[in-house]
Amino acid sequence: MRILFSCRPAYGHLYPLMPLAIAARDAGHEVVFGTGEAFVDKVRALGFDTHKVGESIQTASDEATRRHGEDNPIEVVLTMFGEILPQATIADLTPLLAELRPDLVVYEMSDIGAATAARRAGIPVLSHVIGRSMPAELMAIAADRLAPLWDGTTPANLMLGDAGIDLWPDSLRDPGLAGIPTLFRLRPVPWNEPGTLPSWLDGRDRPLVYLTLGTVAFGAVDVLRAAIDGLSRLPVDVLVARGPGDPAALGEVPANVHVTGFVPQAEVLPRADLVVHHGGTGTVLGSLSAGVPQLVLPQGADQFVNAESLEAANAGRALVGDQITADAVEERAKTLLDDRRVREVAAKLRHEIAAMPSPAEVVRRLEEFAAR
Repeated sequence: MRILFSCRPAYGHLYPLMPLAIAARDAGHEVVFGTGEAFVDKVRALGFDTHKVGESIQTASDEATRRHGEDNPIEVVLTMFGEILPQATIADLTPLLAELRPDLVVYEMSDIGAATAARRAGIPVLSHVIGRSMPAELMAIAADRLAPLWDGTTPANLMLGDAGIDLWPDSLRDPGLAGIPTLFRLRPVPWNEPGTLPSWLDGRDRPLVYLTLGTVAFGAVDVLRAAIDGLSRLPVDVLVARGPGDPAALGEVPANVHVTGFVPQAEVLPRADLVVHHGGTGTVLGSLSAGVPQLVLPQGADQFVNAESLEAANAGRALVGDQITADAVEERAKTLLDDRRVREVAAKLRHEIAAMPSPAEVVRRLEEFAAR
């Protein structure tokens, strides 16, 4: 087959697709990517034929804010994801599909314009979960914007369509996926570009706490500083991945805190005793895959729902907004490091994830789906 993957130019939108894309390539299929200009060279460097498709979220946000102002955030979001972003994807992807004629299109769930372009071209299309689905109350508000993208044929889910790939284990299932007729379960496999682990990780004699706010929320310096101050009081080593942020912004850090820009997170997580993070789905699922308890400091998007889900499952704890202080981080982290019940739940979820279908197994099922 020739499979085209479509995604926004952002790490949290690209990385969840990579295990399946690599498995498809390893199975002998031709894999092509469509993404925003900023990520074209990045994906090409990973060995995939890649084409410029769509706009970045930031570009769409700027345009939507120009139209509606900063005091109407819901209208800004609806305009971004219901108009600007999908129309940009449709405009770029339509001629590309005519040229490449892929056998299957897979789009990450926010890139709904790819579903429109694929359906109009008569090509089978699947959504790929990268986070929690849109809450029902927001979906009801968004319905008038999203429905026209389906050309009068209303699917089971206005973002995910009638067929999708689901990464959530049973204990943390997303209720928003209920009712989608064709749903392929896929084991979430932590993935990152190759990197080098800090050498000091091998000689430790204390627990390791991994702290990150990802590649979007990294600018929340006050949150990161509060977490560093709280964690540094514990008898642990703290590895901080600050992302693309300014290293000088954090100032001096205690001796047991080690700050770096990026680390190969998939290799760090199995070594960690606790992960403190923003609640992005990639880090949530990666930590669960490693069986590690989590302290979540949500900053936006579906991170709050992820935090609530982890707390409900007793796989972690959360601090939100003004709750995020050095004292609170210290107390919650100490509790999580010592809480046997939370560690047992995290281990149970690790086994659940390990039992889910592998990317290679799902590729075989996608072959059947495309053939039908």
